[in-house]
Amino acid sequence: MTFESSQQINEADDLSDSFVSGDEDNGGLVISNKNMNEINGNWLSSSSNSISEARLKAKAKRRLRKNSSRDSGRGDSLSDNGDVVRGTTAAPTSPKSKLLDRKSRLGKGRGLPKKGGAGGKGVWGRSGEVYEPVVVDEKDPNYDEAQENCVYETVVPPLDERHFEKTVTPIVQEYFEHGDTNEVAEQLAELNLGSMRSAVPSLAVSLALEAKASHRELTSRLLADLYGSVLSHSDMEKSFDKLLQELPDLVLDTPGAPQLVGQFIARAVSDQILSKSYIDGYKGKVDCEYVRVTLDRAAVLLKMSMGGLRIDNQWGAGGGQRPVIQLIKEMNLLLKEYILSGDSKEAERCLRDLEVPHFHHEFVYEAVVMVLESKGEKTFKMVLQLLKCLSLSSIITVDQMRRGYKRIYMDIAEINIDVPRAYFILEQFVDKSFNMGIIDMKLRDLCPCRGRKRFVSEGDGSVVKLESC
Repeated sequence: MTFESSQQINEADDLSDSFVSGDEDNGGLVISNKNMNEINGNWLSSSSNSISEARLKAKAKRRLRKNSSRDSGRGDSLSDNGDVVRGTTAAPTSPKSKLLDRKSRLGKGRGLPKKGGAGGKGVWGRSGEVYEPVVVDEKDPNYDEAQENCVYETVVPPLDERHFEKTVTPIVQEYFEHGDTNEVAEQLAELNLGSMRSAVPSLAVSLALEAKASHRELTSRLLADLYGSVLSHSDMEKSFDKLLQELPDLVLDTPGAPQLVGQFIARAVSDQILSKSYIDGYKGKVDCEYVRVTLDRAAVLLKMSMGGLRIDNQWGAGGGQRPVIQLIKEMNLLLKEYILSGDSKEAERCLRDLEVPHFHHEFVYEAVVMVLESKGEKTFKMVLQLLKCLSLSSIITVDQMRRGYKRIYMDIAEINIDVPRAYFILEQFVDKSFNMGIIDMKLRDLCPCRGRKRFVSEGDGSVVKLESC
């Protein structure tokens, strides 16, 4: 046999081996050899089989990765052929521990924290890491040399005339309540007053004209404390010049504005806020009658200060700031002036101007003591009439009236030492007060009575006994 015939026989054997009876799969016949497969009559190479196997492995990996966060402790892995291999089952951890766990959840790795411990919520970097100042790169295309030494500051726009009054008026009105000049200075320093700085004193004085005497005293103190730190000498002069120009308008709301502004000017000169030549600068240059009255008032007060008058106390202090002894003296002067004039309306006004409603029981006490120490009926009747008017107008409240009478009841024994008829006069006064509706029956029944001596019958052995009324 030749070489060619033997080669043909080998090729025939290979062909016979390649045709193997196949199995039917889904109605199709698959005939395969080492390199070719036929599916439903289509010949496929072995490379297509490897692609399908890769797809199955990728799908299994995706499924495992999707469930890794839920089954991270179970040790799932893939074999070389793509099959999922279950490891030993680990005990599930609590949700709280999972949230605080910074280890990898894929079940792989060395078990170290993510990002070296620098990751996670609320973490600003690794522990012990020190941040150095950022060095600006001059080669950066966004580098701007003009911003290298740039300083950023908060800019407050200056107040204009329209917003000035709305901003400063609440500050002054609040100052009338607390009386702290340092707080006002701090609030004004935060504002950019600009050209409106000289309008602060005039606004404060115009508000004080419509307020009480104690508020005017607070305004004078405020101007003295703001001078030098917030307001300058020229600001004060411009402000009072503006007040003198606005006097015709101020008189419409406050008829006594010329006299009051004159007192403010005198007080400012006394506090060395204004110069002594300020008033002399207006001589021969005044055409307005109100301005003339104001300057005359200020000049008179300054001359009186040279004679011993204290201008720094011309407004008086507020009720809560006055000494008790001074208040008692003023109440006694008020009662004596009322006994001489008989003007109850003026007495009401003076008592209201004292601004001590919590101390009106002292006025009642002093009034009753004056009745006990008097010798005629004039004082008796006038004091009753005054207390009746003050009770009806509610200037003296029921509580203050009751406290005043109770104080008399407690001190009547000591008063009786100097006034022997004090018990008798007090009984009559209390009865009249009850009849006029000043006090109630309960307070009248509390009135003390002096025990009187009497001799009992001879059967008692002429023993002297004390019997109360």
